[in-house]
Amino acid sequence: MKQSNEPIDFVIAWVDGNDQKWKREKEWYARRDAKQSLCDNREERYRDWDNLQYWFRGVEKNAPWVHKIYFVTCGHLPKWLDTSNPKLVIVNHNEYIPEQYLPTFNSHTIELNFHRIPGLSEHFVYFNDDMFLLRPVEPEIFFKNGLPRDCCIETAIAQDDIRNPFAHILLNDMALVNMHYKKRKVIKKNFRKWFHPSYGNMLLRNILMIPYQEFSGFKYTHVPSAFLKSTFEEVWKREGEVLDEVCRNRFRSVFDVNQYLMKYWQYMEGTYEPQSPKIGRFYKTGLEDQKILETIAGQKAAMLCINDEGGSQEEFLKMREAVIEAFQKILPERSSFEQK
Repeated sequence: MKQSNEPIDFVIAWVDGNDQKWKREKEWYARRDAKQSLCDNREERYRDWDNLQYWFRGVEKNAPWVHKIYFVTCGHLPKWLDTSNPKLVIVNHNEYIPEQYLPTFNSHTIELNFHRIPGLSEHFVYFNDDMFLLRPVEPEIFFKNGLPRDCCIETAIAQDDIRNPFAHILLNDMALVNMHYKKRKVIKKNFRKWFHPSYGNMLLRNILMIPYQEFSGFKYTHVPSAFLKSTFEEVWKREGEVLDEVCRNRFRSVFDVNQYLMKYWQYMEGTYEPQSPKIGRFYKTGLEDQKILETIAGQKAAMLCINDEGGSQEEFLKMREAVIEAFQKILPERSSFEQK
């Protein structure tokens, strides 16, 4: 296949965790929800790190080729955001998420409906608001031969926090994958991609997992993810009933599937091109604070994800200030997405 000349869009979802009206509505639904004990309503899921302007600065400096940026929000907008920028498209939840799922405080509902965003290109990259570009990147880091680039590395799913439903959600993703695909057939069909040298030492994982008859799980790099919009459409066509149930959950639940299902579906269909797992770095606050600050200051990776792992308000505010200071040193100039 030849390199696609189709446009590549970026999608980023954001919420203003400081908005008091939104917080009251969220808490009202949390109290009302009969399954609250099974829902993920942790404070760190919504804390504002006040560093979104550096996301835009990083994109403008390091990926100026991006076609459009779709800024997904429930109505919140940063005060400094210049909404007149021709590359920026503001998308409110009610403009693409079906009415029966609203209001939602569940990131999975927001993500699983991306294919409904009016005007979104077939090729798009999804960023969480904690994922930043630190160095220049070319379109080929996300798409090659018209296909998303990804590291398809099989692994076992493990969990180290009983309060976090993430492992349950990944297992739900794998259950759907195993319902539709036979492992041996998938590997045979995609043999070159399954055992690709770009995976480095992690290639051993795919080799060691061969004896298991079903897929156990896949390594997640937690960096910006490249998708085909048609993959979302296909999964909704095949498993619309399951996705409908997930989207009716106001908050994350242990019964959910998430956008990783779309990544896995691309693995199964072979609609991806292998990518090194070292394209970005993923660090947790409170556990790896120094690594985060050193990676930003030295621009040691093209992409960085700063995952909020909780901690006290005092610790959060201290680290937030340090992160902002580090970003300001490498991205001091305002982007065209910021008001003058």
